[in-house]
Amino acid sequence: MKFTDNCNTIFNRAIYDYHVADNVDAPLNNPYGEGSMDAVLYRKCWIDTVQWHLEDIIRDPGIDPVAALQLKRRIDRSNQERTDLVEDIDSILRDKYKGVNPLPEATINTESPAWAIDRLSILALKIYHMREQATRQDAGEEHRAKCSAKLEVLLEQQQDLGTAICQLLDDIAAGRKYMKVYRQMKMYNDPATNPVLYARKDK
Repeated sequence: MKFTDNCNTIFNRAIYDYHVADNVDAPLNNPYGEGSMDAVLYRKCWIDTVQWHLEDIIRDPGIDPVAALQLKRRIDRSNQERTDLVEDIDSILRDKYKGVNPLPEATINTESPAWAIDRLSILALKIYHMREQATRQDAGEEHRAKCSAKLEVLLEQQQDLGTAICQLLDDIAAGRKYMKVYRQMKMYNDPATNPVLYARKDK
């Protein structure tokens, strides 16, 4: 099985498992071995899935402003955890290929493998929810037709992205590409670098 086929299998399982309860507060029960790449991929997609639904909830025009602020902060925490997991995936892959000597002409990719895998996880979510819309019985035929056309594009995009990720990993394994792990260093989450936060500490 190709690496990205395995990713998609894990992502689909996480999305299905979430929708059993379909509740943003449902507990995560990771079926994969702790510390394994599969476990990290499952957790990554679970967080993406919860956040997908949080983003739906916060767009309710009738939402209470206090609840919306609490939700926004929860989304911020989720985004940070998602970023941390992407970096964990890159670290696992870097460790896997640490014995490869890059060729003299080796180049670096515009994005790391894990950030491409992040997009693959989001694509799995888009496909799941677009398929829902394409088969909605309470929606009109025109709506279902438009969503079916979009679903076909998403499925093609998933195939292309999966192929590109596998090619990138093959290139890294062969020394044609090399990878680095750059931490995101999100300054607004750090009380030492966000001026609004450190100004409050000085008061």
